[in-house]
Amino acid sequence: MRSKSNKPDTILTHAGRAPEANHGVVNPPVYHASTILHPTVAALEAAQKNRYNQVTYGRFGTPTTFAFEEAVAAVQGGHRAIAFGSGAAACFAVLLAFLKAGDHALLPDSVYGPVRGFANGFLKRFGVAASFYDPLIGAGIADLLRPETRVLYLESPGSHTFEVQDVPAIVAVAKARGLATMIDNTWAAPLFFKPLALGVDVEIIAATKYIVGHSDAMMGVAVCTEQSFMPVREMASLLGTHAAPDDCYLALRGLRTAGVRMRQHEKQGMALARWLQQRPEVARVLHPALENCPGHALWRRDFTGSSGLFSIVLRRDIPKPAVDAMLDGMELFGMGASWGGFESLILPGHPERLRTVRPWQDGTLLRLHAGLEDQDDLIADLERGFARLAAHLA
Repeated sequence: MRSKSNKPDTILTHAGRAPEANHGVVNPPVYHASTILHPTVAALEAAQKNRYNQVTYGRFGTPTTFAFEEAVAAVQGGHRAIAFGSGAAACFAVLLAFLKAGDHALLPDSVYGPVRGFANGFLKRFGVAASFYDPLIGAGIADLLRPETRVLYLESPGSHTFEVQDVPAIVAVAKARGLATMIDNTWAAPLFFKPLALGVDVEIIAATKYIVGHSDAMMGVAVCTEQSFMPVREMASLLGTHAAPDDCYLALRGLRTAGVRMRQHEKQGMALARWLQQRPEVARVLHPALENCPGHALWRRDFTGSSGLFSIVLRRDIPKPAVDAMLDGMELFGMGASWGGFESLILPGHPERLRTVRPWQDGTLLRLHAGLEDQDDLIADLERGFARLAAHLA
């Protein structure tokens, strides 16, 4: 990046680009490659010793991969980044990079469902113990540490229920004990939260979401400090995980407009959240940027904005058939997993199936993603949905 600016929008626009190395082409081209040829034995041997810093084999990365990794590291303030084929793959590889048989990991009770499954299934099979903690515990996590604890995993805000964690307090406990910290920062990346600046060792982003931004590619990325880079990079190689060059290209292209899109998602999300607060069918709106949310003070301290993803909790007396009637007829809000694309989504959540530290005892949870459609049209779609719900109750 030629510019020395540290302004997020400038970095998003220019990092990872090298037109002078690509005949003046603005975007790095897609390199499809497996075999890389070397002119001499000496060149081959040098490449093998430096395989993570130059193009040596397709699985270790092509210029397209490196451009994406360079750009994300610059945006997030990391030393280097590693691209993965999905956000889940990034989460799993980072955990494995710092754990071995006999170790113990602590994860928040609000963690992304596949990570909980990985901890309870895969890690357990290979002799790693995992337990879960209240995401709002803060410095109190010190009381949960065991002699064999090696990893403190964070996710802020939490999946579906959006608890904001006290990252500096948890990191301070980890550093005092020499533990590795990693955080899933998908909700706020790549614009509104920089956890490495707060001392976290590895930041994990499901780039499928706001970085790609168009619901057409699976991508994950781990952003590392200088100390954490090699453990994660080597684990990615041992697992054989890599990101396809076409997907890296799509993610890099999405990154260029992520700032503009995220600010619009934020605006839409806040408007919908405040409108939903007034609905009689809604018991609570779970959105960290709302003043009455439990994690709002921490959000204001550590974040510079919010995304378009949040949840609502319906009144307990609303039965499932009425909720189904509401959701089945939505016109603009699609019903599907993932989020971060241009389209709005609504999806029933089931924290009661996952939570173990603090069992979920509230009403039906619906997770919404505010897309880029006209705001009034989105509200009208929700109004019609609530009308169907009311008709079913009548």
